[in-house]
Amino acid sequence: MSNDAATGPPTLDGPQQEPPAHGLGASLSPADARAKTEGTFPYAADLWAEGLLWAAVLRSPHPHARIVSVDTAAAAEMPGVRAVITHEDVPGDSAYGRRIADRPVFASEVVRHHGEAIAAVAADHPDTARLAAAAIAVEYEVLDPVTDPEKAFAAEPLHPDGNLIRHIPLRYGDPDITGEVVVEGLYRIGRQDPAPIGAEAGLAVPRPDGGVEIYTASTDPHTDRDLAAACFGLEPDRVKIVVTGVPGATGDREDPGFQIPLGLLALRTGCPVKLAATREESFLGHAHRHPTLLRYRHHADAEGRLVKVEAQILLDAGAYADASSESLAAAVAFACGPYVVPHAFIEGWAVRTNNPPSGHVRGEGAMQVCAAYEGQMDKLAAKLGVEPAELRLRNALATGDILPTSQTVTCPAPVAELLRSVRDFPLPPLPKDTPEAAWLLPGGPEGAGEPGAVRRGVGYALGMVHMLGAEGADEVSTATVKVHDGVATVICAAVETGQGFATLARQIVQETLGIEEVHVASVDTDQPPAGPAAHGRHTWVSGGAVERAAKMVRTQLLQPLAHKFGMSTELLQITDGKITSYDGVLSTTVTEAMDGKELWATAQCRPHPTEPLDASGQGDAFVGLAFCAIRAVVDVDIELGSVRVVEMAVAQDVGRVLNPAQLATRIEAGVTQGIGTALTENLRTTRGVVRRPDLTGYALPTSLDAPDIRIVKLVEERDVVAPFGAKPASAVPVVTSPAAVASAVRAATGRPISRLPIRPQAAVAAAPSGS
Repeated sequence: MSNDAATGPPTLDGPQQEPPAHGLGASLSPADARAKTEGTFPYAADLWAEGLLWAAVLRSPHPHARIVSVDTAAAAEMPGVRAVITHEDVPGDSAYGRRIADRPVFASEVVRHHGEAIAAVAADHPDTARLAAAAIAVEYEVLDPVTDPEKAFAAEPLHPDGNLIRHIPLRYGDPDITGEVVVEGLYRIGRQDPAPIGAEAGLAVPRPDGGVEIYTASTDPHTDRDLAAACFGLEPDRVKIVVTGVPGATGDREDPGFQIPLGLLALRTGCPVKLAATREESFLGHAHRHPTLLRYRHHADAEGRLVKVEAQILLDAGAYADASSESLAAAVAFACGPYVVPHAFIEGWAVRTNNPPSGHVRGEGAMQVCAAYEGQMDKLAAKLGVEPAELRLRNALATGDILPTSQTVTCPAPVAELLRSVRDFPLPPLPKDTPEAAWLLPGGPEGAGEPGAVRRGVGYALGMVHMLGAEGADEVSTATVKVHDGVATVICAAVETGQGFATLARQIVQETLGIEEVHVASVDTDQPPAGPAAHGRHTWVSGGAVERAAKMVRTQLLQPLAHKFGMSTELLQITDGKITSYDGVLSTTVTEAMDGKELWATAQCRPHPTEPLDASGQGDAFVGLAFCAIRAVVDVDIELGSVRVVEMAVAQDVGRVLNPAQLATRIEAGVTQGIGTALTENLRTTRGVVRRPDLTGYALPTSLDAPDIRIVKLVEERDVVAPFGAKPASAVPVVTSPAAVASAVRAATGRPISRLPIRPQAAVAAAPSGS
């Protein structure tokens, strides 16, 4: 990552100060950084137990089929096999789901997607388990799959709940009003996989009381526990989820579909059972970003100010509902983008198909519509003959404006300021004719391109995401802070997924109590729930709970001193482990004041409530919003259609910078993930069958694909309702960067670019007329 200076922290809005050594505002390193760097950090795939068995899952080769019979006899008779289970061996609920319980643990009568679980095996060796799973004889009656979401409306029901998961008809303003200038577009967004660094893995250990403990990289352990317990037919207190190291998470890191068979096998055999998924199983088993079809019509006046936006948004949920309802709500609510739109009419649907399941992936719903509405803004700018950045500025949303859901934007919304920052930032120089110039060509030194065919394009995009859950979700987290012998411990079930919560918790306690040595306890479901790791929740809700608990401990620590010296606790301060009074009369260390005692406090944080969208898509559905502006610079070989992203200039509204280095890393990672969405990442299917479910068939961007990422500006305008005033950092650049890259490719080629990822044939410039 680069900044507008050669080195140093990201550019901040306002006067610069020397960053503190610890506490909020410091670039504190993660406590586990060294172990992860040296390869000694324990992940679920590294776990072991005495008497360990290995699990394997049999998955369907068909996207849609009726199961005629399942014969497990041959598998069960194999030497070393300890258990074979199917749907008949699920003692509790036969289906699960975080929002809607519509996904079976094992398919029983019908298979609804390629890779659906049919049975599971436990054996004394991983190869034996896989061979036994392959020996299970399943007779299928293959059915025609429904893979086109537009055809799902008229197709026979794929599920007892029907094919339509949710329909949101948003109505805002006058439906009959029209603009002087109208542009239309059809956009398609592909299926992005979270592609975590480590594939799913876990270890289930039976307990003497008939319960089970599951060690896995869950990002929402209490929900996973409750779902698993229901399927096991057990009370939740007899199931424990212990969170191991999470090897990357950009969505729901662990699908319960990996955990539940594991626990069932442990309960059946009475032995510890381990499952380590292959990369193919990972691709087939977990949820992906919703492929989306979007039709848009934008109306504007002669000056380019938006009058009305009409849109139809169709989300392909795949076989099961998962997070589709929430994704659709975000897509419909943000369908117009961070622009002032006085009239909006949006139809949104999420439907079941026989495609791979879709679910929560960073920026869900918001990313798809951002690519579409920014494509419309480029079309409108071209039709009006207005610079794309200028057109966006004329329509930029600000604090006090009203969303098409009728919700007033009460949080800071410096959209115009962000856009001006990236627009005015100096453009990168053009490539020079040097021996290294081949690296600057799209395709690299081994590419077939010619320098004369390369065109440079500059594009813009504005994105927005919501913070925390939405539509009435009860957002609450609990944390405990303990202090003893000069060491503080934080106990909170907020999972560290790479977003930096564990580091933030240490900084909060350092800031509040002046104690430098702070430990964050490992997470399990014996602790009070903290909710899922998504939408910046843990920075806000769990960070807020830690702060409140730390302040309660601070009061316990200072009250005896304040009483002794006849002053209020507000007149005492803690800095670098020392307690001093405003007048200098009192000066002691935190350790001396503790006098061997242990202090602790538990607190909760719960933001203000939201409400579901009503029948016309109206309601205060979101706690807060975050915004981002990105200018993309690309070089395109207009003969081959290859694209090289040269630079991404980012300006982001962050509320408050809590850890400069960590924030810069999160923005850089989000932009890079978005570039993958724009250019390479697409989990392809043929009639519902996943093609090449591996990391050679699924093209992730590498370090050579990452451009210069220049953080031009971070606007620190604190959100008064958020603890610390901070906003989530990583989702909004994921949402914005694909649209910015597409905009730049349009500028370079003159082509419409209406599909992501961008295919080479779409980036080949049209031949001049008469050629």
